[in-house]
Amino acid sequence: MGYLTALTNYWQVLKQSWPPKPAFSINHIPDLTGKVMIVSVYMAARSQEKAEAAIKELKDQTGKEAIFLQLNLSNLASVKKAAEGFLSKESELHVLFNNAGVMSPPIDWLTDDGYDMQFGTNVLGHWYFTQLLIPALLAGKETSLDGHARIITTSSSVAYLFTVDWKSFRDGPIREKIGTRMLYAQSKFLNAVVARQFAKRYGDNGIISLSCNPGNLKTELQRHAMGVQRKLMNAMLYPAPYGALTQLWGGLMPEPLQYNGEFLIPWARLGKCRPEAYDDAIGERLWSYLQDQVEDL
Repeated sequence: MGYLTALTNYWQVLKQSWPPKPAFSINHIPDLTGKVMIVSVYMAARSQEKAEAAIKELKDQTGKEAIFLQLNLSNLASVKKAAEGFLSKESELHVLFNNAGVMSPPIDWLTDDGYDMQFGTNVLGHWYFTQLLIPALLAGKETSLDGHARIITTSSSVAYLFTVDWKSFRDGPIREKIGTRMLYAQSKFLNAVVARQFAKRYGDNGIISLSCNPGNLKTELQRHAMGVQRKLMNAMLYPAPYGALTQLWGGLMPEPLQYNGEFLIPWARLGKCRPEAYDDAIGERLWSYLQDQVEDL
């Protein structure tokens, strides 16, 4: 990476860390009665205890009750079971919010299937879950508010800091050399690549797929950060509810329909990921790799 390119990418990270005041709020959201969504109607989560607490809070605040869907993205069998469980109950899905993830865990953490934890959870698990739910999304567009179903995948500003090392998806010296922080950046870059590939493959069939940087937020995602890194991060964190704004805007509002395959930034604005995210060679190679990993499941 050249010096000027690196400087440009770091500038994007810094610029998006202090975004302008949001013009979009939840008061702009249209009536969603009868629409089916994962996460906001079906709450897909690994921890039933945490999901049920969130479901109770949602019901207390709105009178609406979400449905728990057991999902462990670091286990491909669990992903398949969750998708099958959803499809056994619902024939339509209007919006899929892919916003689970893990950030900078210990380097020795691997998924149950032997992948780097961040690649396996943030990229492969989400891709497989989404791919299995395509039939419901295609059906959902027919009864949606605007004739489209939507996939909103959470990326990050750190997508600007790394692209991809194809030998780092499983354990080995290359993965360890890259280190857990850049492996996280890789997974977030690949989220943007995958989102664009879904748009390319299913856009003509009425599916809108977007990736987004939700902003720097005070959540449990930072639980593995240590020392100076944690202090620096805390200086630029916003309350967690801000993180929903860009995702909800992309998933529910009319304007993002014209941005299929693009990268949204805080708060609820169109942005642009680094140029490599739009490289078809990278996208095709990644898609082929992901397909190969689930071929025998």
